[in-house]
Amino acid sequence: GEVYLGLVHRLDRATGGVMVFARTSKAASRLSEQIRDKKFQKKYLAIVDGKMEENSGVMKDFLLKNEKTNMSKVVKEETKNAKEAVLDYEVVKYNEEINMSVVKITLHTGRHHQIRVQFASRNHSLSGDQKYGTRGRGKGLALWAYSLSFIHPTTKEEMTFECYPEMIGSWK
Repeated sequence: GEVYLGLVHRLDRATGGVMVFARTSKAASRLSEQIRDKKFQKKYLAIVDGKMEENSGVMKDFLLKNEKTNMSKVVKEETKNAKEAVLDYEVVKYNEEINMSVVKITLHTGRHHQIRVQFASRNHSLSGDQKYGTRGRGKGLALWAYSLSFIHPTTKEEMTFECYPEMIGSWK
């Protein structure tokens, strides 16, 4: 038959980590449906500026994407075309010497640059984020998709894939 490889979801260009591809168009359709129905769980690790005020919490904002600048910003709920953005976070470790924190993030929505915008709006920009904050600190964006969970499109088995970046090893 025809060879097929479909990308089910995407990561921002500067983000590394786990990706899922479908081997058939039917599997791609079923996996995309899980994403729409919020049954596809994505978890990230980020290194952010400063010490978070709380060790865990929920960030809930409304984001508006500017197509011309390819940037998003936090806006008021009633803003036209604003979309709700929700994530949970948990501080894994704080390094006082460099004033940075490693944070685990569970996305509940997948908005444009969501993690980057929500943390930057609270003065905790991601390390190396040239667009939303810490210019020149680090060589790349410190954001990693470390876990994806979903239901297999044919076997219906719950599957989780995890991969941790090498840079996090010294922070565990």
